[in-house]
Amino acid sequence: MAQKILIAYYSRRGENYVNGSIKNLTRGNTEVMVEKIHALLPEADVFQIDTTYEYSKSYMACIEEAKQELREKARPEVKNAPQSIDEYDTIILGYPNWWGTMPMVCYTFLESYDFTGKTIVPFCTNEGSGLGSSVRFIRSLCPGAIVTDGTAIHGAEVAGADREAKEIVNKVKIK
Repeated sequence: MAQKILIAYYSRRGENYVNGSIKNLTRGNTEVMVEKIHALLPEADVFQIDTTYEYSKSYMACIEEAKQELREKARPEVKNAPQSIDEYDTIILGYPNWWGTMPMVCYTFLESYDFTGKTIVPFCTNEGSGLGSSVRFIRSLCPGAIVTDGTAIHGAEVAGADREAKEIVNKVKIK
């Protein structure tokens, strides 16, 4: 039986920090990466992790909101969360690096399901801070899961990140 794959991701559209300046993105960097991965794994299901509320449209205000959520260890509610992920063997988890880790809504997503026996393949878009401590946190939140090493993608270069997309897909195919 073929393995069932879910690509779950959080991505920010609109104002973003790109190569040292603020730019308006019609699609977030993580979303662009998901499109590349999904093109290589068209059989995978895709779920966009999102909050039930909107962050500020201003990038500078949003990063302050994100910092506050991190300080408070907030667990924002996931909008339209799947009832179950039981049918999936592998979850590719994508997110931007916010303050050295994932957005807090990704924590909510991970804490909402039992990942025992599943493989989690993390990837993170960033502007120079890599994966931060996100993979360590994923491993601690999902102790029964196999969590592969993460893949860091420089957000400003995501349009040309075909090699990284293949690297992520290869981690799925190993199983």
